[in-house]
Amino acid sequence: MKIHLSSVFVDDQDKALRFYTDVLGFVKKNDVPLGEDRWVTVVSPEDPDGTELLLEPSGHPAVKPYKEALVEDGIPATSFAVEDVVAEFDRLRELGVRFTQEPLEMGPVTTAVLDDTCGNLIQIVHHK
Repeated sequence: MKIHLSSVFVDDQDKALRFYTDVLGFVKKNDVPLGEDRWVTVVSPEDPDGTELLLEPSGHPAVKPYKEALVEDGIPATSFAVEDVVAEFDRLRELGVRFTQEPLEMGPVTTAVLDDTCGNLIQIVHHK
């Protein structure tokens, strides 16, 4: 068994798709119309057949309080592995990305937390 799909709730699918592709560097895998919303997934360019991230609409009434509680408590909605957190932090800050946690070394891992502009905090992490 392996993880095929994970999702993150987004306030605006178009805005999210631009952020996750143009800024974070993922590539669009699927974009299928489903009424007012779409089935939009992105993947890592390093693993185009790997785990997909669904940019899921935040329309369900439970989503808003859930997302707000996570952000208020500083809890990331998900985590992405990078080769070098400090280098990625620098690259993303140059692009105007807002971080809620600068790179922090914690034993064998270094993490940073960014705002995805769509209502979520996202952690980037590197394992030594």
